[in-house]
Amino acid sequence: MKLRLTLITLALLIAPACNQNKRKVIAVIPKGTAHLFWISVHAGALAAGKEFNVDIDWNGPAAETDFARQIQIVDSFVARHVDGIVLAATEKTALVAPIERAIAAGIPVTVFDSGVDTDKYMTFLATNNYEGGQMAARTLAKMLNEKGKVALVANEPGSLSTMDRERGFEEGIKQFPNIKLVATQFGHSDRAKSLSATENILTANPDLDGIFASCEPSSVGASQALKSRKQGGKVKLVAFDSSDTLIEDTQNGVVSAMVVQDPFRMGHDAVKTIVDKWNGNQPAKRIDLSARIILKEDLEKPEIKALLHPNIEEFTKK
Repeated sequence: MKLRLTLITLALLIAPACNQNKRKVIAVIPKGTAHLFWISVHAGALAAGKEFNVDIDWNGPAAETDFARQIQIVDSFVARHVDGIVLAATEKTALVAPIERAIAAGIPVTVFDSGVDTDKYMTFLATNNYEGGQMAARTLAKMLNEKGKVALVANEPGSLSTMDRERGFEEGIKQFPNIKLVATQFGHSDRAKSLSATENILTANPDLDGIFASCEPSSVGASQALKSRKQGGKVKLVAFDSSDTLIEDTQNGVVSAMVVQDPFRMGHDAVKTIVDKWNGNQPAKRIDLSARIILKEDLEKPEIKALLHPNIEEFTKK
């Protein structure tokens, strides 16, 4: 009996120590996992995990339109009671309830990249997408000498980040009275659908002068449509986000400019907000990151190369 009591006492003493030494886990939930943007976000989150000695559990839907799957992922992390959640919402309304369930469970939540219709999260960290859309409008207007017909290849209804870009572009282009926005079509976060949408726009508007595409798949689809019609450079294309394809198309003159975010930093800094909260440092309610315009002549600049080609493999390799 005495031996049994001794063992129980030892177990009780050891258990708290084990719990104290257990590494904390931050769930990072992107809108999707396929595009280079999210791969870069993943690398940034892993870099922060290494820096702050926490585990990063990365899980997101395969398609950026699959908010039902993203809700399941959030709820599974809440059930596990992870130590923090970092989330880019696929849909601004549908993700409100899952986020509020996480918060009710005592899990700090940072929303990044794309916002939601609640302010109960701890921090919202994102590119200033409205300003990014305005930058695109000013850049395209300058390339067209402030006159002509333009079109918008949009992303997906309900995706707040791209909706802000699109609204910024629409309101920005109105500042140029001799430029007319003649068409808007959605690419539904899919390159093939974006190509088809752009083809439809070009068929209906053979005298089109410019296009703004509000995300990476929309931009790649628009660029492919221009290449297939041999209109690269003739129709000015301002793309939002970057990829190897878009960088090559910028080099070749098919893409006239890219509005580029810093997804690596976004993933890193979003994780850091959770760590700051644990350490008693309340992060700001909103953290804005700036986008920047990149032209062909910028591609060889060292700081642009570092931005467009982050060392992803260093952090994502097994």
